[in-house]
Amino acid sequence: MQVNTKAYGQIEVDERQKIFFPNGILGFEKLKYYVLLDAQQKPFYWLQSLDVVEIAFVLIDPLLFRPDYRLSVSHEELEEIGISALDDILLFAIVTIPDDPDKMTANLQGPVIINKKTRVGRQSISSDAQWKVRHLIMEELAGLRQESC
Repeated sequence: MQVNTKAYGQIEVDERQKIFFPNGILGFEKLKYYVLLDAQQKPFYWLQSLDVVEIAFVLIDPLLFRPDYRLSVSHEELEEIGISALDDILLFAIVTIPDDPDKMTANLQGPVIINKKTRVGRQSISSDAQWKVRHLIMEELAGLRQESC
């Protein structure tokens, strides 16, 4: 299918990349349909709205810079999108990239959870107070490198 994207203009995407968010994304509740795209800059992804081309979120797998990250949401929230096993989950954090990319942050308090099989997703709020809205990705990666030395 053809999709207009904020990052790449009009592109062809596989129908399997389409994700339905019954409740939308926090702050964008009316937008229900997105496509998940690989970004040209690894390890990032784009979550592109199919309803409004200007709405697209940069995502990252939180385990890449916080291997201790654990999803802390209710079983009911997971059941709402048909998840019964952890193997069914694609897990992401929304990234904010300011003018200084060294200061980019990831929202670990509001994880984006997608059911791999059904391609239904939701954004939840973590019940673990350890996870904040702004985790400095580069700082946390530097900490990981120091720990491994």
